Amino acid sequence: MTDDSEPTDDDTISGLSRSDPLAAVSPLDGRYASRTAPLSPYASEAALMRARTRVEVEYLIALADLDATPIALAEATREALRELYEAFSAEDARLIKALEVEGAAGYAATNHDVKAVEYFLRVRIDGLAESESGAGDAAARSDPPIDDAESLYPWIHFGLTSEDVNNLAHRLLLKPAVSEVIVPAIREVRDALADLAREHRDTPMLARTHGQPATPTTFGKEMAVYAARLGRALGRVVVAAGDLSGKLAGASGTYAAHEAAYPDVDWQAFAESFVRGLDLEHTPLATQVNPCDDLAALFDALRGVNNVLLDLDVDAWLYVSDRYLGQRTVEGETGSSTMPHKVNPIDFENSEGNLSKANADLSFLADYVTASRLQRDLSDSTVKRNVGAALANCLIGYSKAGDGLAKVVPNEAVMREELDGTPEVIGEAVQTILRREGDTEAYERVKELTRGRSVTLDDFRELFDDLAVDEEVRAELKALTPAGYTGVADDLVDEIDE
Repeated sequence: MTDDSEPTDDDTISGLSRSDPLAAVSPLDGRYASRTAPLSPYASEAALMRARTRVEVEYLIALADLDATPIALAEATREALRELYEAFSAEDARLIKALEVEGAAGYAATNHDVKAVEYFLRVRIDGLAESESGAGDAAARSDPPIDDAESLYPWIHFGLTSEDVNNLAHRLLLKPAVSEVIVPAIREVRDALADLAREHRDTPMLARTHGQPATPTTFGKEMAVYAARLGRALGRVVVAAGDLSGKLAGASGTYAAHEAAYPDVDWQAFAESFVRGLDLEHTPLATQVNPCDDLAALFDALRGVNNVLLDLDVDAWLYVSDRYLGQRTVEGETGSSTMPHKVNPIDFENSEGNLSKANADLSFLADYVTASRLQRDLSDSTVKRNVGAALANCLIGYSKAGDGLAKVVPNEAVMREELDGTPEVIGEAVQTILRREGDTEAYERVKELTRGRSVTLDDFRELFDDLAVDEEVRAELKALTPAGYTGVADDLVDEIDE
């Protein structure tokens, strides 16, 4: 089949249309469609068409503001032109697609998506010029916002290369996708971690280093570590999204066509003003292609967030496995198809899978979009269409991690039982206190008692009774318990930034 051919009857499942989520090729638009829907206004093909339309319209208006050009646009005309992207509709998107793949409105198929937007603007500007001519009676009619539509044709896409439009359009979509969808989703998980940390700041828990019993901590402090890490990683994403940078410098990045047409215009200043007017930073030096180092920085920042959450997903899974965390059951939910008793940590597993997929895509994107053969090759064009998919996997991962955190309940009884059954973890405190008292063999004494052996608190107390220490120190040692040996873990929760 070609890109636009219809499936045959043998290819389809009876009763399913291609628009049905059950027929979607990707789970992002099928199984997970409800979770990825917030990205549709920024990641869909229609969204890209709208963003390109915005760039072309604003560029046309900016050209009209130059004294050198003969374009005169009244305020009503500017408002009408801006309405073309502000009120962009499904009908508009379908017309652009028709102009590209089959031809429409008297234009042959462009087989070029940006050229299709140029012709779309011609069609719609024609419509604006004619919009009032058939309106009601004479009293109800007003002058059309555009008198001579064809006079604007030469100035649409004037001196531009497709990349001038595309690099700006992609960033006009990516910036709000991150700030309006991705960042709030990350912040929601971060806030859930902070809430868990504060609620369980003094819930003692056996720590494990190298998988072995280690100095106790608190559950709240461990969640605080993740909240703090995620907050810092989120900050890097916010900075990277704010630094997105666009170019408007023509076919080889030299402003050659602009300079040839109007050598007296400061096109570098014009481009900088235009790009900044779109709330983007300006890239003054480029080939035909925006170097995309800004995109790579954003993708790497998102990977940093994902790596923190992948670490959390694995730890949460292990805590559930160790019964440190219980999970609230969902009415009617099945944990296993054969074992009715199971409540599986599926949200953390799902998050782990989606974030791993996202990271693979983000790494690929960061590496790929920063390279181009000489001044331009087109391989990045199709790759950039997959940025939305990477963000979608991120979004699923964040929402699933949040779902998992909302279900877990620290099992304090199990944590306490494990602590009481692992008294050897106070060995660090014992040898440190003895070092303080000048015992040069402190470490060796405790090592001999505990290493590779099962010990009890009574075994420690026998050791304490044999030590040549002051009674006050002996009492201090005997007061040690695993559950009480958590340092200032509860106070560390306050280190989470608001």
